[in-house]
Amino acid sequence: MTVVERREIALVDLLDRLLAGGVVITGDVTLRIADVDLVRIDLNALISSVNESVPSPFELPAEEW
Repeated sequence: MTVVERREIALVDLLDRLLAGGVVITGDVTLRIADVDLVRIDLNALISSVNESVPSPFELPAEEW
């Protein structure tokens, strides 16, 4: 076994790395009975950390108030 194969990473470290770079989650779920679509759910999500250098997309600049 090499060093890379035995390398363990804590869940907190993994979440920190994912949030620092951002994660995009996409998916589709369809409930179908007898070839008839009853419910369709589309999921598109962006998960990322926000700080001073990367401001929140939900905040308006002060000049737009």
